[in-house]
Amino acid sequence: MNFLSQSLGMQTNVTVCLPTYSFADSMEGKQVEYVRGMTFQTLYLLHGGSGDDGDYVNFTNIVRYADKYKVAVVMPSVHNSCYTDTEDGAKYYTYVAEELPKLCEAFFPLSLRREDNFVAGLSMGSHGAMKLAMHYPERYAAALMMSGASYRPGVPSMVRTINGEFDFETDMKIPVGGGLQAKLVDPAFIHGTVNDVYAAALRNVEEEKLLPKLFFRVGDSDHALYRTLLAEQDLRKWGYDTRLEVVAGMGHEWDLWDESLQVAMSEWLPLRSEPIYPEKFGS
Repeated sequence: MNFLSQSLGMQTNVTVCLPTYSFADSMEGKQVEYVRGMTFQTLYLLHGGSGDDGDYVNFTNIVRYADKYKVAVVMPSVHNSCYTDTEDGAKYYTYVAEELPKLCEAFFPLSLRREDNFVAGLSMGSHGAMKLAMHYPERYAAALMMSGASYRPGVPSMVRTINGEFDFETDMKIPVGGGLQAKLVDPAFIHGTVNDVYAAALRNVEEEKLLPKLFFRVGDSDHALYRTLLAEQDLRKWGYDTRLEVVAGMGHEWDLWDESLQVAMSEWLPLRSEPIYPEKFGS
């Protein structure tokens, strides 16, 4: 769908998968009743750098997974914003954190319960997913971070890695579009801002909030491995229920992310794999 976003100040696209009765259901003899008032569990799925709302539909089997597990999937487009409000322009974080959920809950049959809402993202989207989970622990029961985690000052966002071995001697800059992009995150991007996700994570523990479950999946040859390992280690130490899987032989690639979605939806996330009917769950 396409709509005029107040937070962004422009038209924007969002791709939404609403599960239906599928060919797989028919082959397995399953029935799906369409009942007024029925809702679905929901996964907000965030793209990575240089991507858009069509990435997961184009490069993974998310449409089939949505039908199989009867989960609504919401995929916004935020360009290369790092899921962050710009000072003099589009408010991308406000959009994904506030405006988009309100709009989708008004337009689509989505469950409002915390236990039915999840967020996931890959690479840059892993920062967005973790950011949403930590700032809105009352909204999301779990978060899946694929090939990454939120950024931290002093922690390189990318480290050349082969089979789990880190190459810290490599120049801390990489060529991007003919220029150079630092691998170390600018502290000004973090300190005192909503991007200080780890401070929010600690605050949740100190305030004894209900903590989301956190899942991490990354390849052992992924440049985001170091950042992922450090994030999972600290969050587990602080009291979060975490799960980490490092996949041998994989890097920063769609095969990993498609497989990660399938693993998360079949094993990790607490999915009902059926619509939520009013008479059964009182919604």
